[in-house]
Amino acid sequence: MSRIDESRDFVPVRIAVLTVSDTRTAADDRSGDTLVERLTGAGHLLADRGIVQDDRAEIAARLRAWIADPAVDVILTTGGTGLTGRDVTVEAHRDVYEKEIEAFGTVFTIVSMQKIGTSAVQSRACGGVAGGTYLFALPGSPGGCRDAWDEILKWQLDYRHRPCNFVEIFPRLEEHKRRK
Repeated sequence: MSRIDESRDFVPVRIAVLTVSDTRTAADDRSGDTLVERLTGAGHLLADRGIVQDDRAEIAARLRAWIADPAVDVILTTGGTGLTGRDVTVEAHRDVYEKEIEAFGTVFTIVSMQKIGTSAVQSRACGGVAGGTYLFALPGSPGGCRDAWDEILKWQLDYRHRPCNFVEIFPRLEEHKRRK
């Protein structure tokens, strides 16, 4: 169950959105638009936005550039999480992860099962952390993006969410680099 602790101040997060597609353009990127509308509507900041081809090296390069950018806290990608030969977003994400958030994919599957039944098995949505940045690979459909945001990310990216959330542990994501 999700609950918001109103005694805590909301902390806006800087989120970059990357659409992975061989065919979409800025003019018809409905999934990217869905994510931007949701994150800005929640009070977060759009740090950057882009579209790249379904190419593992190109996706990983963009992820690494945003991970290195101190103005980006979270990266959301949409597209390329399916099973076809061109679906390589998950592999690109895993190329850059330091730690995978295994439960993200599990929870996304549970959410999806409630909406689309057993077709949920065809999505490989995943999440992870690299360089103090959260990364989430979401399906390329507006519905999948809505489900991921509304049911999971909206809560976990809200500092006020109890009993815990991703935002409150931002300062600790790279504590291993401070150890001697």
